[in-house]
Amino acid sequence: MNKSFWNVLKVSPVLFAATLFAANSALASEVNEQVTNVAQLSQASDSMAQVTSVSQFSDVQPTDWAFQALQSLVERYGCIAGYPNATYRGNRALTRYEFAAGLNACLDRVNELIATATADLVTKEDLATLQRLQEEFSAELATLRGRVDALEARTAELEANQFSTTTKLVGEAIFDVSQAFGDRVAVGGNANPTRDLDANTTFDDRVRLNLLSSFTGKDQLQVRLQAGNIVNNASVTGTNMTRLAYADFTGTSGNEVQIDKINYAFNLSDAVRIKIDANGAELYENTNVFNPDFRSSGTGAISRYGRFSPIYRQGSGGAGLTVTFNPKGTFSLTGAYLAPKASSPNDGFGVFDGDYAAFGQIEFKPSKQLNIGIAYAHTYDGGTTSPTGLASNNVNFTGSTGSAFAISPFGTTTATTGNHYGVQATFQPNSKFTVGGWFGYSNAIAESGVNRGRDADVIYWAASLGIKDFGKEGNVLGILFGQPPKVTDNDDAAREDRNDAYHLEALYKVKVSNNIQVTPGVLVIFNPEHNDNNDTVYVGTLRTTFTF
Repeated sequence: MNKSFWNVLKVSPVLFAATLFAANSALASEVNEQVTNVAQLSQASDSMAQVTSVSQFSDVQPTDWAFQALQSLVERYGCIAGYPNATYRGNRALTRYEFAAGLNACLDRVNELIATATADLVTKEDLATLQRLQEEFSAELATLRGRVDALEARTAELEANQFSTTTKLVGEAIFDVSQAFGDRVAVGGNANPTRDLDANTTFDDRVRLNLLSSFTGKDQLQVRLQAGNIVNNASVTGTNMTRLAYADFTGTSGNEVQIDKINYAFNLSDAVRIKIDANGAELYENTNVFNPDFRSSGTGAISRYGRFSPIYRQGSGGAGLTVTFNPKGTFSLTGAYLAPKASSPNDGFGVFDGDYAAFGQIEFKPSKQLNIGIAYAHTYDGGTTSPTGLASNNVNFTGSTGSAFAISPFGTTTATTGNHYGVQATFQPNSKFTVGGWFGYSNAIAESGVNRGRDADVIYWAASLGIKDFGKEGNVLGILFGQPPKVTDNDDAAREDRNDAYHLEALYKVKVSNNIQVTPGVLVIFNPEHNDNNDTVYVGTLRTTFTF
C-alpha cells in the first residue's frame, strides 16, 4: 500500500481495526476461496450468518484487543457476519482482496443508514476515512466484482449440468498384455507333466465404475459396475498359482456390464463403523490387510496371491455385515459375517443355512510405522451346485490361491468346515520403504461324502518389500516372495502336497500422471502345485491403469 493509505489510518485507528476484523469475516474468506475453486461457490451462501451481538461469537472474548471495535461494527453498523457454528475466526491471515470485500460490505451498510435518515450514527471522521479507503481499493473492488460475476455465471452452469448433489463417479480401467511361459502344463500330486504349455499373448481389459453417494457426510453408499474379459490363465498353465490379481472373470463375460457390488457404510458412533454388503461382500475391502502397496487389484501386486493373505478371501461373493470398533485407535477390533449364497432361498443356501464365514481381527497400531494384525475365520463351504443350474459352487477353501489340493482338500464337492488363523504385519522404517508379510494356518474338516470326519492342514506365508520413489517420484519397486497354500497333512493321503512351491514376483509401478499408472511385472512359480516334477512357470505382464 502507498504512504497516503497509512496517513488515512491515523485518522481513526479504531475504525481501521474494526474494518480489518470485518474484512476477515467469513464472507471475505468464502469469496477468496471461490476464486480458486468454482465448485464450492454454490455452498458459500450457506456458510455465514448475520449477527446482532458480538456475544454470539464463541471465539471472541472481551479481553481480545479488538473487542470494542468489533462490538461497534456489529451493534452500530451491523456489517459483520460469522460462521454457522458461532465462530468468527479473527486470527486468519488477510489478503488485499479480502480486505476490499469486507470494506465493501461495511460501505453498503453505511449507504443504507444514510438512505434511511440514520446518518447521524456515522461521524464525519468515519465517513472521510471510509471515502479514502474506498478510493484506495477501488481497483480491487472492481476486479473482485467482475470475478464474482463470472463465477456466479459459471456456478449456475455447473448446477444446471451436475450429475448429482450426493453422488460422485469414480472409475478405473485396466488394459493388460500378458503371456505365460514354460515347458509343460503343471499337474498335482506326484504325477509327471505330459502336455506342452502352449500359451498365446493376450490383450485384456477390466473396467469399473463406482457410484459413491453420501447423505450425511459420514456415510457412503457404493454401487459398482464392472465389465471385462481378463481370465484366469490356470487353464493353460495348469495351476491357480499363476492367476493374475485382476483376473476376475470366467471367460464367458465378454465385457458384459454387471452390478457386482452394492454396500452401505456408516458410523454408529465415533468409535463404531458398520458396513452392510448386499452383494459382492469381500473381507479385504472391509478391513486392514496389512499390505498397503500391493493390496489393490488395479494398482497393487500383479498376482492374486501377492495382494494379501488368503484369510481375507473367505466368504467372498454374497451378503455381509462388518463392524469395526475404534477404527482410528491404537487397538481396533473387526468382526464380520459373510454369506456367499445369501440371495437364494433354497435348502442349503440363504443367510444362515448355506455357506458362511465368521471373521474376527484384532489390530495393534502403536505407530504409523508398525501395524500388526491377528485374524481368525470359521467357515463352511457346502460344495454344491446353484439350484438354478447357472453356476457351479465348488469348494474353495483358500480363495483360489495355492494348489488344487489346498483349494479343495477333500474334493470339489465335499462340504468342508474350516478354522483359519493368520498373523499379518507391516513395518515402514521411513517414508521410502515398506516391509510386510503374513503367515497362515488352516485346518479343514470334511463334512460329507466318504471323507466325512477327516481333516487336513494347510499352511502359507509370504514377505513383501516396497520401495517408493524408486527412480522417480511416485514410482514404486515391489518384490514379493513366499509359499502359496500347501496341504502339509491330510487324512486323505492322496490329496497331500509332497514338495514345496515358491512364489517370486517383481513389479515396477510407473506413475505417468496422477491418473495413469503403467506396471511391468514378472511372476515366477517354482515347483508349481507343490510338485517338483513340474517345470518352472513364468508369467509376464504389462498393466496400464487409468483412474478417473
